[in-house]
Formats: sequence, C-alpha cells, structure tokens
Amino acid sequence: MSKIGTLYGLGVGPGDPELITVKAFRIMRESPVIAYPKKRMGEKSYALTIAETYVNPAEKEMLGLVFPMTRDQEVLRREWDKTVATVWERLSLGKDVAFVTEGDPMLYSTFIHMSRCMRDAHPEVNIVSVPGVSSVNAAASRLDIPLADGDEQIAIVPATEDRAAMKKALLEHDAVVFLKVAKVLDQMIDLLRELELIDKAMVVSKATSEQEMIWRHVEELAGARLGYLTLMVVRK
Repeated sequence: MSKIGTLYGLGVGPGDPELITVKAFRIMRESPVIAYPKKRMGEKSYALTIAETYVNPAEKEMLGLVFPMTRDQEVLRREWDKTVATVWERLSLGKDVAFVTEGDPMLYSTFIHMSRCMRDAHPEVNIVSVPGVSSVNAAASRLDIPLADGDEQIAIVPATEDRAAMKKALLEHDAVVFLKVAKVLDQMIDLLRELELIDKAMVVSKATSEQEMIWRHVEELAGARLGYLTLMVVRK
C-alpha cells in the first residue's frame, strides 16, 4: 500500500494574493491536488481566485468540493460523507491534498469541519493547518483601526438576528468585529443608533481584494444589499 498523503488546510488570506504566507505558497506548489470550495451556481470560488495567482491549473488536479448551504442534518451528513470520500480517494493514493480557504483555516472556516470529518472517517490521515491572514486583521489594517491595545478586549462575533446577543457583545467589549454582517445590516444599524455607537462603526467588503469596498459612515448603508464576505468593525 502506498504512503497516505497529507491533508493541508491552507489559509490563503483575505483577498490580496500578496498576503499569502511563504509556507502556504510552497505547499501549493508541491501538492499534486488543490482542493477548494465550489459554488453550485457557477460563481467562482473566492479562495481559488487567490490561489490561482500561484498555481497553474494545467499542472495540478483541481478538486472542486461542494458544501451545501442547508441546516438539514441528513443532507449535510450525506454531502460531507461524499466530500470526505472524494478527498480520501486522493490521499489513499499517496497524494497530498492542499485545501485552500480564504482567511485562516482555524477561524470560521470550512476546513474546520473538513478536518473533523476526515479524522472521524480516517484517523490515520496526517492533517496540517497552515495559518493565514484573516479578514479581521485585514479590515483593521485597511481601516487603520487598532483592534485592541493594552488590557482592552475584543470580540469576533458572527452577526445574527439575536439582537440581545449582538447588544451584549457591544456592551461588554472595547471592539467588536461582526462577521457576515450583510444579512442583518439594518438590525445592526438600528442597534448602533440605540447604543449611540453609530459613529464608531465601519464596514468592509472583501477586504484587500480588487473588489474591496469600505464604508466609514454606516448609516448610508440602511436598506443596502451587500455581499457575503462583509464585516463590520465597531471600536469604542
């Protein structure tokens, strides 16, 4: 039996290809298989767009993996089983698989679940995570906002419709980064008004990429429809 390949989770950064690490670059060049999250509706993978700066698809096996956006546990389990089996097929042949993900693979990343499911199904697989620059760090840099200094506390919070939880995060921390804020943007603007923090918030979409957009006056976004990779930084 051939040696089992290694599964790498590569953080390729927030958007700007120059923010990829030297280690992630090396592993992408050395790995025969590049795996990436694939959209069902034909939209190109954001992580793949970053990675293609350094990888020639003609020289690699480009493995698109579909991750269903559903809460149906039966569907999720079935699709994840398929995904793990697809990756295992390559690993079992001794091929290293580099799974590229935007940002950092251990911060709200699809790779977290991929790693967990692979370990459950095939504990013999060596799994290596390579850290990357997250959108949180990238947004702070682009906005020129220090996230925390000295004894200050910061929270990184997935934005949800749970208004009480969002309010609690704002009240209890010096700075809060709300991820994927687009779906509850109007609620967040209303909450910021209530807490008199509206002038302390800024919004960034696709930080550091060529499609980056920045709003320093969030009230103008009331009723706006923004993309999935949008976050809000609130610094008191």
